[in-house]
Amino acid sequence: MKPRTADKIATTLIVFFALLIVGILVGLLGYILMRGISHISWDFLTSAPQKIRAGGGVGPQLFNSIFLLFLTLLITVPLGLGAGIFMAEYARPGKLTAFIRLIVEVLSSFPSIVVGLFGLLLIVNYFNLGFSLISGALALTVFNLPLMVRITEQAFRTVPKQQKEAGFALGLSKWKIVTSVLFPVALPTIITGTILSAGRVFGEAAALMFTAGMSSPRLDFGNWNPLSPSSPLNPFRPAETLAVHIWKINSEGLAPDAVQIAAGASAVLVITVLIFNLAARYFGRFIYRKLTASKRMN
Repeated sequence: MKPRTADKIATTLIVFFALLIVGILVGLLGYILMRGISHISWDFLTSAPQKIRAGGGVGPQLFNSIFLLFLTLLITVPLGLGAGIFMAEYARPGKLTAFIRLIVEVLSSFPSIVVGLFGLLLIVNYFNLGFSLISGALALTVFNLPLMVRITEQAFRTVPKQQKEAGFALGLSKWKIVTSVLFPVALPTIITGTILSAGRVFGEAAALMFTAGMSSPRLDFGNWNPLSPSSPLNPFRPAETLAVHIWKINSEGLAPDAVQIAAGASAVLVITVLIFNLAARYFGRFIYRKLTASKRMN
């Protein structure tokens, strides 16, 4: 076969599979949105659900999902960045480093149901945190931390060595090189990893059923005292997330309009993930421009 013919065949196959993947994604999103977007209204997004009668919404569940995402990222991102930077720039090659990488690989392949049972036994029962947002956030940290560590390490390793050597030639310290030279270049990849972690937090249900719980207390959105049991900002209260609510609605089937509620909640979940992804990418580009501009001025 002639090289030019082989190149055309390979290019055609690559384009075909790329378009196929995009088509599947667009079809899936289109089906979910067309099926559920007609059920979305302001009342649906703000009101509490009804268990045995028609009507109600997903207001508390939507807030719980966003608040749980915030708590999880608040724990996962600093730990993931620190561990990834250590593995990429400070850890010396050896048996200990190889063992740490093995542990990260094993943790990243754990099923979410196993992480949920681990959280139930250790976080909920042993540490007596109960079914709560903080228990769910800690369980999801175990679930997402390996991904953040691996992506951060790879992001720092892909920075050209010439930039690091130039920093050493200018007499910069190791920490200054990491924060001012390597981090701005690695930031877009780290943002991508954070978005992937956030998507897993939004869509996770199995681990949260055993840690965050499958019910929420009646919340008073006028009460912003984080120590109050009825406050939405209390991290030690049970919290049913949107993904758990979708599973619960479909499994129980008590509400007469359970199918419509599940369809609307699924559309809200997809739209929320899309909005977060777009906002995170915009914020990442903004921070990247700020860091690289300050670097050039210095």
